[in-house]
Amino acid sequence: MTVKRIKAAPTKNTLLQLKRQLNFLQQGHSLLERKRELLTRLVYQRIGEYREIRDQAHQAVKLAYHWLSLLQMRMGSRAINQTVLGVQQVLELKVLPRRNLGVEFPSVSGEVKPLNPVGLLGTDPSFDDTRRHFGEASLLLAKMGEVSMSLNRLIAEQRKAQKRVNALRYNIIPQYKETIKFIENALEEEERNALFQVKVLRDQNRI
Repeated sequence: MTVKRIKAAPTKNTLLQLKRQLNFLQQGHSLLERKRELLTRLVYQRIGEYREIRDQAHQAVKLAYHWLSLLQMRMGSRAINQTVLGVQQVLELKVLPRRNLGVEFPSVSGEVKPLNPVGLLGTDPSFDDTRRHFGEASLLLAKMGEVSMSLNRLIAEQRKAQKRVNALRYNIIPQYKETIKFIENALEEEERNALFQVKVLRDQNRI
């Protein structure tokens, strides 16, 4: 593949400037390559976390609905709807911003609050168990949302870093190297011509 040169005058000042810029680009390439590697590790780490918490959330939701079906058989939907009007929320969540390698995503933390039993108010004791299991399932689903969002953003950032690494490696840096090589050859040729002219003048003066 033919590498295009940068349009630049073949002078020593241009050569020095291009070499400084090339050095800066090569350092940037190394940093971007390092960032891409770290992002790739984080992506695979988050994939593992997502699969684990997804399985946990699936089991928790399945268990919660199992308790809900038992509760419906024991109390009926009408009694349940009346009872839930007087209960407090069981789950407390906090969502804060978090940043890693320049990628921002929400960090979810929470807890299932101690239940105020309502089983003594003429309801079935399974009502409290159902509340607790749904609270635990909801917390896991919130954590799964955090991991899923962070995973998507890490993947997007990893792809950006990969594109920049490829652009530097296969396009920009080769252009600079080719231009530097061209200018060095041009200056060497100019120097050889100058030396040849000096030699010719010396030979003419000797005659």
